[in-house]
Amino acid sequence: MASRELQLHSRSETAQPPEPETSRHESNIAKKKKKNRTKKKSYLPRMGCFRSEHHLNGGPSSVAESGDSGDHRFPTHLVVMVNGIIGSAGNWKYAAKQFRKRYPQDILVHCSACNSSMLTFDGVDTMGERLAEEVQSITRHNPRLQKISFIGHSLGGLVARYAIGRLYEHNLIRQPSEGNGDCTNDGAGTPSLDGKSKGKIAGLEPMNFVTFATPHLGSRGHKQVPIFCGIHIMEKAASHMSWILSRTGKHLFLTDGDNKSPPLLLQMVNDCGDLPFISALQSFRRRVAYANTCFDHLVGGCTSSIRRKNELPKCKHLAGNGKYPHIVNVEEPKTFSPGQEVLSEAVKGCKTIDMEEAMIRGLTKLSWERIDVCFRRSKQRFLAHSTIQVKTYCINSDGADVILHVIDNFLL
Repeated sequence: MASRELQLHSRSETAQPPEPETSRHESNIAKKKKKNRTKKKSYLPRMGCFRSEHHLNGGPSSVAESGDSGDHRFPTHLVVMVNGIIGSAGNWKYAAKQFRKRYPQDILVHCSACNSSMLTFDGVDTMGERLAEEVQSITRHNPRLQKISFIGHSLGGLVARYAIGRLYEHNLIRQPSEGNGDCTNDGAGTPSLDGKSKGKIAGLEPMNFVTFATPHLGSRGHKQVPIFCGIHIMEKAASHMSWILSRTGKHLFLTDGDNKSPPLLLQMVNDCGDLPFISALQSFRRRVAYANTCFDHLVGGCTSSIRRKNELPKCKHLAGNGKYPHIVNVEEPKTFSPGQEVLSEAVKGCKTIDMEEAMIRGLTKLSWERIDVCFRRSKQRFLAHSTIQVKTYCINSDGADVILHVIDNFLL
């Protein structure tokens, strides 16, 4: 009996106390965490070259990154897409997607987001300044970029023209203007630039400058806004009511000028002060104007194609082809003629010559490709102003061939 009690006492001294329930639970959690860490590490995928979406200043862009695959190609060509009045970066969703499909490794598409909705009423100059800052931000974040192109729809084309004047860089010394804000040229209407050095835009080589239904000559009279049906009273009333669209309206209807300076759009056909508008535009290898021949109720054919009325092609003689059914006319760029210079009196006083004529002469100092688009037989013809851009694919899909035409003729 005594021996049995001694054995039980010995067992009680050597036995371990029961593990508390809380300690056992914490131990299980620690084991699970360690197991998960090991699992994640062992199954981590090796990333190769891929394309991702990111935002710079709120604008969607496309950029290539390289990983372990050894492919270190980065996009070197920046394509900036600029929306029109009351528009947004989303208006370029379809066009941007098509560009990325065609050139997945070569271009970085940036749909500008700095001028959207009500901000488009702030004026061409204010919007242009914002766009210039946005482009500079992109180039700082993408040091491998080498080339740049702009594609603007409607008002966006004018904003892009202003922005490139701010972003233009060259190593030549231009003759200073005689007065603040005065426009200068070499006396023959040609910018004072050496043909061998055309300068850069934001430090990049300028390639394509493309506009869709852009009112290059403004919206003042002469059937520049088809919705007014060419009725002089309505066009005149619209000019007086341009303040409804704030500063943008004044710029479009050329009512922002005074005795000291001409309207902004007239200034933008020359190099004015510290803004070399025409030199910047000249630096691009291609300048292309896509214009609707009919059913565009907001922007007329003359102002969007930079032509006089008698220079417009006859619609009834135009026809598209199988690949681009809505492209009905392609006018190759013409060489500058010395007889087309802008008269200095027109720029300074805006009295001896019509402002529209002055703008045509100023812009046609440079060669332009003019592409005429016709949606006459399309069910979407009454939405031509948006269809030419494919603003929303489900209701503007007929403009897809126009985007294809741009891509097929794009200079890389």
